[in-house]
Amino acid sequence: MPSVPLINRILLLAVVACLAMACGQKKTTAKPTGPRKIVPEEVDSIVSMLSEPSTDPHNKLSAKVKGKLTAPFMLDYPRPDTPYAEFPRTLHVDFYNDSMQIESRLDAHYGKYYINQDKVFLRDSVVVMNIIKKDTVHCRTLWWDQHTERFTTDDPVRIYTPDKILYGNGMEADQNFRWYTIKHMTGMVLTAGSGIPKQ
Repeated sequence: MPSVPLINRILLLAVVACLAMACGQKKTTAKPTGPRKIVPEEVDSIVSMLSEPSTDPHNKLSAKVKGKLTAPFMLDYPRPDTPYAEFPRTLHVDFYNDSMQIESRLDAHYGKYYINQDKVFLRDSVVVMNIIKKDTVHCRTLWWDQHTERFTTDDPVRIYTPDKILYGNGMEADQNFRWYTIKHMTGMVLTAGSGIPKQ
């Protein structure tokens, strides 16, 4: 029977051998699973012309400018399924009529452009003004569809005209704000421009 010191020596060699084998193995790190995080591209001082295809009298394909978007900052998310661009520091759009005159203006503190759908979600102090008619809408959120060239919202709206202020919930309008429909009118206030006597 082996002596106690020999048994201790064998155990010590076995422990050292195990430690040496453990040290020799490489550590493997697990590959991350789940969706890959997409880092947006940051762009400063955005100026973008909004256009639609048209044909000239000689049947040549050309582009008709409908508006001009400007923003101090944009985040571009190139996602393969739903790419979008964010405007977290305000945006401004000038809409042109057929004579290339600015007919209406849009301002918002935040915008999100869904590229594949040609739709823009606007929120925070959204204001659209028709320069010719002087009609102006104020609302919290607004959807802008570039295909239909219309604005829609289900939120409360205030519309200022030269002679009254209209209040309601929900609205549909064309992007030049030539016409609008309030879905549920909640009130109206006549102003001094309506011919009511001043007190």
